[in-house]
Amino acid sequence: MSVFTRLAGALLIVALTPAGAAEFRAIADNAAILYDAPSTKAKRLYLIGRNYPVEIVVVLEGWTKVRDANGDLSWVESKNLSERRTVMVKVKLADVRQAAADNAPLAFQAEQDVLLELIEITPTGWARISHRDGQSGYVKLSQIWGV
Repeated sequence: MSVFTRLAGALLIVALTPAGAAEFRAIADNAAILYDAPSTKAKRLYLIGRNYPVEIVVVLEGWTKVRDANGDLSWVESKNLSERRTVMVKVKLADVRQAAADNAPLAFQAEQDVLLELIEITPTGWARISHRDGQSGYVKLSQIWGV
């Protein structure tokens, strides 16, 4: 087997191997400016609110390239990100259950774009969350963004 064939095979395996889990953070300040490049001299794109979840794409010397819930890429100063995890409801109305099961009693419902604090992810496809008003429960992963 040639070196080229082995290299091509190795590259194919790497390409077909699923990437690690995505890394998410939340905006820490009341609002953060998103830029089109990693510099305060770059074009300001828009403001993003506190606790909004973002996916970490690249970290570079005090700056983090992030993806928002719409799939848009931009840069934010790393100091504006929190270790706190939040998720956003992506369906019109998400059912939050008292337990991680479809037949569990309804705890409450959350409307699209509502932000929830992520407490844990279950191995069965649910997230344990809490709402800022104190309510908590489980929501299906397919109904939220940020995990």
